Amino acid sequence: QVQLVESGGGLVQAGGSLRLSCAASGTSYRLNIMGWYRQAPGKQREMVAAMTSGGTTNYADTVKGRFTISRDNAKNAVYLQMNSLKPEDAAVYYCNADLGASDLYRPGGYWGQGTQVTVAS
Repeated sequence: QVQLVESGGGLVQAGGSLRLSCAASGTSYRLNIMGWYRQAPGKQREMVAAMTSGGTTNYADTVKGRFTISRDNAKNAVYLQMNSLKPEDAAVYYCNADLGASDLYRPGGYWGQGTQVTVAS
């Protein structure tokens, strides 16, 4: 069973930066899709960024130009560099992954527990 563990959340001032990390365990296969979703209080979970093992990416319009997703395929790890953070970026950020799926616009089957990102205005 694939397990995803996030780290790197915290409190940051508006305009600041954070880097989230997610490490996968429980599989020796390369995860084809890895990405990040977020959920703010009272809102639906939404895709932030996703990336295939081949390097194709998809970003939500709200984060384009500010957030960068990257991967270490050898480690089955994914990262999210978040710059120019805004109060509306505050949410619980979830790592998401899938072994076989290739659709960057739909979540994969595995989820992490989430890490809180708080942005102070």
